[in-house]
Amino acid sequence: MNFVTNLIAQAAPAGQGAGGLMSFLPMILIFAAMYFLLIAPQRKKQKEHQKMITELKSGTDVVTTGGIYGTITNVKDDRFVLKISDTTKIEISKASVANVIKAAE
Repeated sequence: MNFVTNLIAQAAPAGQGAGGLMSFLPMILIFAAMYFLLIAPQRKKQKEHQKMITELKSGTDVVTTGGIYGTITNVKDDRFVLKISDTTKIEISKASVANVIKAAE
């Protein structure tokens, strides 16, 4: 009788090996859901913003992330020169452009 209980006790951990792998399945599913719900849309938005930045040229009306409205007067390697009034020009980083203002037709 003692021999049978020893066999059962030794067989139990081997059977739980597959159960241990199955315990990671919910964590894997949560990571996959996080990727498709958060990471993938953010990457898509980032690519669209980068495309918009590369297509900007002089004469384009833009809004910065700080809420400053202006017109691009010069495009440099890593920044834009933005005209915000008749006598005021500022230099901003390319990443700080939030949106392009579409002219009303």
